[in-house]
Amino acid sequence: MIKVYLKQKIAPRIANGHPWIYGNEVDRIAGNTEPGDLVEVRFSDGKLAGIGYINPKSQILIRLLTRKLQTIDEAFFLNRIKLAWQYRQKTGYTENCRLVFGEADLLPALIIDKFNDYFVIQTLALGIEKWKPSIVKALNTIFSPKGIYERNDVPVRTLEGLEQQKGFLSDPFNTQIIINENGLQFNVDLENGQKTGYFLDQQDNRRAIQHIVKGADVLGAFTYTGTFEIHAAQYGAKSVLGIDISEQAVTQANKNAELNGLSHICKFEAMNAFDVLKDWSKEPPKYDVVMLDPPAFTKNRENIHKAVTGYKEINLRGMKLLRNGGFLVSSSCTNLVSPDLFLSTIDMAAKDAKKRIRQVVFNAQSADHPIIRGVDNTNYLKFLIVEVSDR
Repeated sequence: MIKVYLKQKIAPRIANGHPWIYGNEVDRIAGNTEPGDLVEVRFSDGKLAGIGYINPKSQILIRLLTRKLQTIDEAFFLNRIKLAWQYRQKTGYTENCRLVFGEADLLPALIIDKFNDYFVIQTLALGIEKWKPSIVKALNTIFSPKGIYERNDVPVRTLEGLEQQKGFLSDPFNTQIIINENGLQFNVDLENGQKTGYFLDQQDNRRAIQHIVKGADVLGAFTYTGTFEIHAAQYGAKSVLGIDISEQAVTQANKNAELNGLSHICKFEAMNAFDVLKDWSKEPPKYDVVMLDPPAFTKNRENIHKAVTGYKEINLRGMKLLRNGGFLVSSSCTNLVSPDLFLSTIDMAAKDAKKRIRQVVFNAQSADHPIIRGVDNTNYLKFLIVEVSDR
């Protein structure tokens, strides 16, 4: 195995466990490598840093798989996926869960979502792409699934020199499935839905609204397929309106409401949420709960300021739509916006809206997406509930 030697002065994060190594942190490579090859990484004093896969085409030159000298083969990936499954079993995530969460499960750039007996895979780096057959074999060995689908239709793969693609990694099956969550049922489109077809990371947070929505008039913006809104209806909301710019998402959301017998409470309309929040906030407050769950506002550091401005704007408008003493439910999945920055943005929105807020809940993503301290991209979701009152 080719050895890669790091510079003497490197970021402490590598010694502290972060699996990413950038090109400017490498002193020399003792031999010739092909993109995606496994390499042995050593510190400048010769001590082992780990084994990982290398890709000179990527900004992240090496992603470490292990800190030990060990054989990387089919058995290695089988064992890692078994360990990931054991963690989910111990923490209570078995029916629907993120089975593998990349770096948090010591499998950088690998995502596996489990939807009951179906699995969706994303291999987001060349090094893990090369091991895709072994990963599929491991899933078949552990679970004997009804189907495995690849959702590698994501732009980040182009940064690794990979094509975007999707398709079956098993015998073909109907990719329109129904899952259960918190006593409700939801249609999931594994082939064409966003990300891997469904946002599993909010499953715990959707339960967190159960008390504040009872008897309430609820507005949900950026609703996607209506999961938060349908939970609100199930938990006793008087009326629920969900809005999303996507006609396809709204159609799916209305089907989900009908599937759960909640169409008489829960309605969805295709509207631009940004425009609605701006226009309706000029009218008298008419909601007891406003829920905001927008997509990520930026993928790069250069646009963080714009993202913060966007979060502040929608939360300010959301607060103005609330009756006195109502509740704002706000999420951010932009991993470049830290929890502290998100909370301070909400504070600024409240100040400009001339509102007083009291925190009810502040969570991250569900525990099947475990957070590793020091690996910032694993701590990406912010979920906040605040009570909003007049000053």
